[in-house]
Amino acid sequence: MSQSSRRSLLTLGALTTLALIAAVTLTLFGREEPVSAAAPAAVPASAGNWGLSFQNEGQPPVGNASREELSQYNAYYLGNSAEKVIYLTFDCGYENGYTEQILDALKKHHAPAAFFVVGHMIEDAPDIVRRMAAEGHIVGNHTFHHPDMSAISDQAAFQKELDSLSALYRETTGQELPRFYRPPQGKYSEENLRQARDLGYTTVFWSLAYVDWYTDDQPTREQAFSKLLPRIHDGAIVLLHSTSRTNAEILDELLTRWEDMGYRFAPLTELPGA
Repeated sequence: MSQSSRRSLLTLGALTTLALIAAVTLTLFGREEPVSAAAPAAVPASAGNWGLSFQNEGQPPVGNASREELSQYNAYYLGNSAEKVIYLTFDCGYENGYTEQILDALKKHHAPAAFFVVGHMIEDAPDIVRRMAAEGHIVGNHTFHHPDMSAISDQAAFQKELDSLSALYRETTGQELPRFYRPPQGKYSEENLRQARDLGYTTVFWSLAYVDWYTDDQPTREQAFSKLLPRIHDGAIVLLHSTSRTNAEILDELLTRWEDMGYRFAPLTELPGA
């Protein structure tokens, strides 16, 4: 095969990979309309993406694995759905200039949250991570390198991603990292859930999120509220991204409006069985 032919094949392969990544991202996060109301499937033995079906406004969505199926692995996507309680969580891949404003809003409302961080976030913004811990928030494990953990079947390799992040957090804060784990991009498998459980972790998915992570295409205030207000529900585990300018700008008002609806904010340690 000629050198030019080989280059063409490599280019085609790269484009195919990018297309696949885009499709996965759209399936996992970009769906803004209710999906099929089919009954939740069993926890998949192979790799899968966490997904939700919103069927009734103000009611918890249906996950692609049920609460009962997840509970055997000490995993959750929903908290106490018999109480007007919200569990706030933020994914923190890197510092984009908005986390301290988010922390200010949480402090104003005395609202505990969980920040799922990766290695880059701790290395790049250690003072902010120390502030999270000092102000009583949970700092959770989002892995060191943010890989597709569902592609890792070896227990030692899986554990290394979590242990490396935990060690860096210990060096940075002098504290032990709380054992709450969120799979990067929501990609998981039954084996992943078992691996995390056996390491003493609680796996935390979510029951409410919206498209807030494109830093150069942020939702407007109105778009954010149109997703986050009608879909809130009792026991919601809310996923937001700390890199979002919109989240930083609306969080104070958003928390106020949820409080006006009768909700309180609880830490993940109050999850049933956590």
